[in-house]
Amino acid sequence: MLPVVDSHCHLDFEDFHEDLPAVLERARAAGIVAMVCVGSGGDLGTAERAAALATQEPDVFAAVGIHPHDAGKIQPDFWPALEKLARTPRVVGIGETGLDYFYDHSPRQVQREVFTRFLVLATSANLPVFCHVRDAHDDAIEILRAGPIPAAGGVLHCFSGTVEHARSYLDLGLHLSFSGVITFKKAEELREAAAFAPADRIMVETDSPYLAPVPHRGRRNEPAFVLQTLETVAQVRGIPLDQAAEATTANAFRLFNLKLAQPVG
Repeated sequence: MLPVVDSHCHLDFEDFHEDLPAVLERARAAGIVAMVCVGSGGDLGTAERAAALATQEPDVFAAVGIHPHDAGKIQPDFWPALEKLARTPRVVGIGETGLDYFYDHSPRQVQREVFTRFLVLATSANLPVFCHVRDAHDDAIEILRAGPIPAAGGVLHCFSGTVEHARSYLDLGLHLSFSGVITFKKAEELREAAAFAPADRIMVETDSPYLAPVPHRGRRNEPAFVLQTLETVAQVRGIPLDQAAEATTANAFRLFNLKLAQPVG
C-alpha cells in the first residue's frame, strides 16, 4: 500500500453528507495519507465547512476560496472573512480561483479581476493558490505573469491544457495536478503533458465528487479512486507506481506544508 495524497477534493459537498466517515475509511484503507478539501462554492459556507472538517480529521486539510463560476456573486464582506479563514489552522491554500470560459457563469472581466484579487490574498497569507482554468489558458497565463504569484507557489488543479500551456505554467514556478480525466480515452494531450512535466512539479487529485477515473467513470468520485489516476501518470511517464507515488506525495507535502499527526510510512 503506497502513501498517496489526494491534492484536491470537495468532501464538504452534499454528495458526501450521508457517508463521509465511510468515504474517509475507504481512502485510508487505500493508502491515502492526506486529502486537501477545497472549499470554494458560491458563498462562504463551503470554505467554512472545509476549514471545520480539517480541524476534525487528522488527515484532511483545507483550502478556502470562491469558484470562478461564482466570481460575480462575491460580496464586499467576503474578502475579510476569507482573509480570516486563510489564517486558521490547517488551511493550506487559497482557492480554487481562476477562469472558466467553458460555462461563463460569471462575466469574464469579473473573473479576471477576482482571480487577481485572490492572487493578492494568497500572497498576503503566504499560501499556495489553487488555479482552476478551463478554456482560458491564454488569459490565465497573462494574469499570472502580471502577478503577484505567491512566494508559496501554486498549482493548476485538474490541469486541462497542452504541453505548451504546461510549459508556461511551469516556467512561472507552478505545479500541475492531474485528475481522473487523464484516464479518459480522448485525453491524449493531458497524458503528453503528464509525461512532459518534471517529476518535482506533478500531483494527483480526484476533484471529488466529480471526474471519476476509468473504470469508475460515471459514478460519484471519492479520494480512494485517486489511485487509478496515479497509475495512468506512472504509465505515461514510464516509471514504477511506487516512484510516481513517492514523487506526487512529496510534492504535495512540500507545496502545502502538510503536517500529519502520524508519519507517512
